[in-house]
Amino acid sequence: MYEQKVLIRHDKGLHTRVAAMIVQKSSELQSRYQVSLFLRCRDRERIPATNLMQIVTAAVKKGEMVWVSAQGDQTRPAVWELVQLLESDFPMSSGRMLNQVDGLLQDNALTAEHVFTSMANGLIVTDENDIITIFNPAAERIMDRSAADVIGRKASQVIAGSRMHIVTETRQAELGCRQALGASTIITNRSPIIVDGKVKGAVAIFEDISVLDKVTGELQEVKELKERLQLLLESVQDGISVVNREGYITYVNPAYEGMFNKGKDLLIGQNVKETSPDGARSRALSTGKAVSGEIRRKSGITVIADAYPIIIDGEVTGVVSIVKDISEVHSLMEKLTRLAARAEYLEQELQRAKKPGKAFDRYIGQSGKVLDALAIAAKAAEGPSTVLIRGESGTGKELVAEGIHAAGPRAKGPFIRVNCAAIPENLLESELFGHEKGAFTGAVKRRMGKFELARNGVIFLDEIGEMDKNMQVKLLRALQQKEITPVGGEETHRIDVKIIAATNQDLEQMVAEGRFREDLYYRLNVIPIHLPPLRERQEDIPLLVEHFIEKLARNLGKKIEGISREALAMLMEYPWPGNVRELENIIERVVTLTDHGQIDLSDLPVYLRETGTQTMPSLTSKRSVVSETDSDPGEPEGTREPRSINEAGKQYPESRIKNILGDSSPDLLRWEEYEKEIIALALKKHGSFNAAGKALGLTHKTIAAKARKYGIEKTIAWEKG
Repeated sequence: MYEQKVLIRHDKGLHTRVAAMIVQKSSELQSRYQVSLFLRCRDRERIPATNLMQIVTAAVKKGEMVWVSAQGDQTRPAVWELVQLLESDFPMSSGRMLNQVDGLLQDNALTAEHVFTSMANGLIVTDENDIITIFNPAAERIMDRSAADVIGRKASQVIAGSRMHIVTETRQAELGCRQALGASTIITNRSPIIVDGKVKGAVAIFEDISVLDKVTGELQEVKELKERLQLLLESVQDGISVVNREGYITYVNPAYEGMFNKGKDLLIGQNVKETSPDGARSRALSTGKAVSGEIRRKSGITVIADAYPIIIDGEVTGVVSIVKDISEVHSLMEKLTRLAARAEYLEQELQRAKKPGKAFDRYIGQSGKVLDALAIAAKAAEGPSTVLIRGESGTGKELVAEGIHAAGPRAKGPFIRVNCAAIPENLLESELFGHEKGAFTGAVKRRMGKFELARNGVIFLDEIGEMDKNMQVKLLRALQQKEITPVGGEETHRIDVKIIAATNQDLEQMVAEGRFREDLYYRLNVIPIHLPPLRERQEDIPLLVEHFIEKLARNLGKKIEGISREALAMLMEYPWPGNVRELENIIERVVTLTDHGQIDLSDLPVYLRETGTQTMPSLTSKRSVVSETDSDPGEPEGTREPRSINEAGKQYPESRIKNILGDSSPDLLRWEEYEKEIIALALKKHGSFNAAGKALGLTHKTIAAKARKYGIEKTIAWEKG
């Protein structure tokens, strides 16, 4: 390398045009002498003599020393000629050189412009008067302002919160300034532009760091999640271990250490393929499938182990194993078994004690089954879930549906009734979903369906079991998608209704026979409510009779004092195939036809008296007047267990009855008398509802209900513990 120094004598030093002449001359010399030329000033590193930007940035002034050096074949002549140029006044010897210099300046200006345009960061440059001279595309995007709107105007006037003029005045750079810009967060560096000791303006470079902020927040969340997960793993009582893809244990929690009485140093690093090749972890690792409920005896204890493969991008990368000491499970199971009967009993007691509310006042009844059904109805009213009311004809399904509507948050909305059995199959779709004008003959205008009319309210689909299977498909689609399409229309409408369905049919049997869709059955049977027939709540008959007499006497303008004991007893003995509706009709008939102030036995219809006489209950009768069930109110009828002794398949001959109750009564007594004696005897002998129920073939719920009914709860002696 050859180097020579030169003193700059030009009045303006190496300004832009001079620098362009140096670059032009250096390019020519490098090509002619096959060398590389460099300049160095002050204590800086040398720079290529052909780089205009670096020469201008060096800001070499008059009187400063510059070193010229070259590398290559003919370094001396190349250095000498460039030195001669630097010592001269840089004359423009020809128009051709001037054109070349101008072209070089233009190319570099375009290059700088391209750099500014291509920058990902925003760039704003102002002059000494705070006038914006450069506003690159990134600045336009970040600040949502066009360059045409701001260039030539003061930054302090067009940019909210601008500090460019402050930087110009103070000559102090502001670095790493963070600020909010709309929904974005930016970080800005502002620096003054100082040339020859004078401030020529300011430059601001800023970057949108919203994405970085978001990533930082997510990383912080991941860190917190990791710490929580670690704390969770350290705190659980189950033993947890993690195995990598090679089968080596990489983590065990304290519970795992304590369970096997080994420290981490002895467990971590073991290979399960060697220590337990047939174990759950080894199999999960090799097959990629979870292994659950494997019982093994290790280190003197019996454990249940579950192993789950860790699969990332379709590849098994390890296994997580969860181990539980089975003795703890056994202990919990025994404790749950001891408390199950008592908890269930207390739950039933609380449910019975809770009044269903005023919305269900129209449903008359105080029996356990009625209170159970109304308690479920009251809970069902609180949410949007579909309700299915089951019960024989005349049990009051519509009354309960009205109560659910009145007790719920949709009480102010409409209550729309639809009897699916009363509407012809070809009209039911139009009735439910509505139809568009011209959808069929006679459709002269658009008609809203029941679902649209019930918006923000309740729709009651009575006799749902009578619906045609084709219509069942359309109803199922409406329930699943929460939208309907009117007949003849293409546009769907969203529906916001609570659905209550009712039926007196055995839907389970219909599903088995293929007459009712199974998927629709499960969609409707979200909250089932079973209303007992009148023969199963015999104790409610006096309340119903009193209610109907008072109501009908008031409507008919008659004064009826009540009903005789004999007539009431006859009503309670009748099986009531028509349920409450039949009872109301008979009371209306009696009240209408009677000529005296009290209803007597002679006022009852002849067929009822004859039927009642023939069906006086006995222990050996084929059909008991009181047909109790063990099911909850919402339990499907097909799953009910017979409660009467005869239905359970136990026949008691007369000699057996005499042995149990004695022979003091030559005449048959009422059914309740026998039932009370038998239940009291079973409780006295066995000491608990469960044991007494097993002895009689009944559930403990039935025994508890009967004990309350007859006031013999104190017969039971609770087992301690």
